[in-house]
Amino acid sequence: MNKHLEDLIALSKVDNEIVSFDGKEIKVKVKLNKIVEKKADLEAQIEETKESIKEDKVKKNRNDIHLAELNEKVASIVKKGKEIKTEKEMKALSLEDEIAKEQINFANEEIERLDKSIQTKEQRLKELEALITESDAQQEEELKSVQTSLDALESEKKVAYKTKDKVVGGMDQKIITFYEKIKRWAKNTTVVEVKKQACYGCFMKLNDRVYAEVIKSEDIVSCPHCGRILYYDPASQPQEEESKK
Repeated sequence: MNKHLEDLIALSKVDNEIVSFDGKEIKVKVKLNKIVEKKADLEAQIEETKESIKEDKVKKNRNDIHLAELNEKVASIVKKGKEIKTEKEMKALSLEDEIAKEQINFANEEIERLDKSIQTKEQRLKELEALITESDAQQEEELKSVQTSLDALESEKKVAYKTKDKVVGGMDQKIITFYEKIKRWAKNTTVVEVKKQACYGCFMKLNDRVYAEVIKSEDIVSCPHCGRILYYDPASQPQEEESKK
């Protein structure tokens, strides 16, 4: 195989390895991100629950005030009852008393409902705060695990960059420039294998002449369809194709 082509294949492989580290780092952080998201959701629920408790207490306070006013009203009605002189006044006062007592019952029921609501929400608040504590412990533990994995990836990355420096150090500058020009648009498919007589970058079929040149590997051959650098590896060819040769 052409020496320049060998260098290009090696450079492409190490570049692809370096690029893969981004995906590996994201994968390592997936569990941590889920824990962080879960904690953020718990914190939002806590704030929402606190706000709801606050609203219930305000409503309860209003009902307490209203209940006190109603009790004063009933006391006033009782007092007026002693001064009634006519049946008409007695009926009007009786209706007023009945309405006031219905309102008192409603206020008491509402206060009882709000008390239960506050109690339930305060219990939920304690549960959420316990979950936050648990989430903090998980996050701390996962952070250690993530850091260990990231340190290992960083070591692997340094090795990959050293390998790249070694490969590039032995290459012709014109070949490197040629490679980088294609890499700007082809990214990690700058150098691709040919299988089934097709470019595995654009998947277009090569004509017999170009295909034969790629198989010989005496020169650097670019795909006539997309411009990517092509190479042929007998070891990775489909068995059907190899059996024809």
